[in-house]
Amino acid sequence: MIPRYSRPEMASIWEPQTRFKIWFEIEAHAADALAELGVIPKDAAKTIWAKAKDATFDVARIDEIERETKHDVIAFLTHLAEIVGPEARFVHQGMTSSDVLDTCLNVQLTRAADLLLADLDRVLAALKTRAFEHKMTPTIGRSHGIHAEPVTFGLKLAYAYAEFSRARARLVAARKEVATCAISGAVGTFAQIDPRVEEHVAKAMGLSPEPISTQVIPRDRHAMFFATLGVIASSVERVATEVRHLQRTEVLEAEEFFSEGQKGSSAMPHKRNPVLSENLTGLARMVRAYVSPAMENVVLWHERDISHSSVERMIGPDATVTLDFALVRLAGLVEKLLVYPANMEKNLDRLGGLVHSQRVLIALTQKGASREDSYKLVQRNAMPVWRGEGDFRTLLKADADVKKYLSDAEIDEQFDLGYHLKHVDTIFRRVFGSAE
Repeated sequence: MIPRYSRPEMASIWEPQTRFKIWFEIEAHAADALAELGVIPKDAAKTIWAKAKDATFDVARIDEIERETKHDVIAFLTHLAEIVGPEARFVHQGMTSSDVLDTCLNVQLTRAADLLLADLDRVLAALKTRAFEHKMTPTIGRSHGIHAEPVTFGLKLAYAYAEFSRARARLVAARKEVATCAISGAVGTFAQIDPRVEEHVAKAMGLSPEPISTQVIPRDRHAMFFATLGVIASSVERVATEVRHLQRTEVLEAEEFFSEGQKGSSAMPHKRNPVLSENLTGLARMVRAYVSPAMENVVLWHERDISHSSVERMIGPDATVTLDFALVRLAGLVEKLLVYPANMEKNLDRLGGLVHSQRVLIALTQKGASREDSYKLVQRNAMPVWRGEGDFRTLLKADADVKKYLSDAEIDEQFDLGYHLKHVDTIFRRVFGSAE
């Protein structure tokens, strides 16, 4: 993670001081449980809390110890002993390093998920507001990038709202799945520590006990978490790509807000570029890039190895910080998006009525023409219009073969824009629960 694409609240979850604070809390809660079970003196557990609860851990000192021990958890425990004193000998009783590392990671991921859920709520609110604002703003629907049939700009935003609603539900599920705690000792058998310690620590840290761990929490949980972030990033990119296309000069149906004093190009003063959307596309690529390593982390040797460790030290902060930044940027983009209904109308009319070709096709079949003949009749009148040679409705009315089936009035009926929008309210009720 780099400061340019980091927000302080998310970045702070991954700072060394936060990590060591969580490590301490895991150890101290475990000491409480051990004291209740009579394994260590109750006074020792109280002293551990009293001496270190409000401590600021010396990161440089821990790093110094680790350079000698080559072990991060031992380095931390050594520093903790410097703070706590003799009672520190009761810390980490029956535990292994992974108990601390894995439980801490899952605390960090759940906290990160909570921030991401808040980000998604902001994105959803922005999409809903703008969707209702433009519920009946007509625009052209495109398939393969080519004009197809009319839609509304509100529907485009409703598509995105439904997609991010699914994203939110997935993240809630992924958060629950990764929110487990393991205090089970070497190879996960609880041989040196009572399972009730794990239950106590899990409850204190807002987690659930891992049903069965080896020496580590199973990494399929984390793979699903990062895969969910990757899917959310793809949804971010889908909206960003739509904006990038709509802002093209030849289209200009919508564009990013351009602030006072903003510059689009160092060389060309007229430029207004979709830089936010392009940035979101790049950030989405990075979040997705962390999914494959998370999948590969599932495969560990026997009860554990640490091939996953270096990976998670990078992808944990980077994926969550990057997606957090991207979601907030997307929300702001949608909130301030400039929409140009007049340009949408102009683009709707660019093909001289060809967007109504399917209605004419259906009308001909309903009047007795075969589908094959109907298609040929419509297409032979559509192609000249495609080449810029005339108006579709006029050509249809001049085609004797078409007139065998449809009168001028019946042809005119097929060019009603409102016909395409008659079920917009139904779709909105499905997506938002209400059309108002």
